[in-house]
Amino acid sequence: GVIETHGRVETQALVQGLEILPLRQATHRERILDEFDLDAALARKPRLILVDELAHSNVAGSRHPKRWQDVEELLDAGIDVWSTVNVQHLETLNDIVSGITGIRVWETVPDRVFDDADEVVIDRPEGAA
Repeated sequence: GVIETHGRVETQALVQGLEILPLRQATHRERILDEFDLDAALARKPRLILVDELAHSNVAGSRHPKRWQDVEELLDAGIDVWSTVNVQHLETLNDIVSGITGIRVWETVPDRVFDDADEVVIDRPEGAA
């Protein structure tokens, strides 16, 4: 579906060999941005799709304001979804994590999205305490 590599070579290497849907181009503030193509994903109708960065805000004018809403539509269409989210993006943990780290994030995911997940895998970066 969509993987946000942020230019990280090691992340790009992990997606080698996976089918990746072409991104759609959207204009935002006179810039052309590449965005997840929900319609292409629904038309492809895979059994499983990877959708990175669950808390991502979609470009204005997209069908849904948030990527987690795109994921809900995929699930409603019978497509299983694997996604990623950093803990600070969970709505009720946002204040707690920002109090610890001093960094506030504004893109959040409602707890119900997390609560409705069939499975949650918690991973921590190598070397993290």
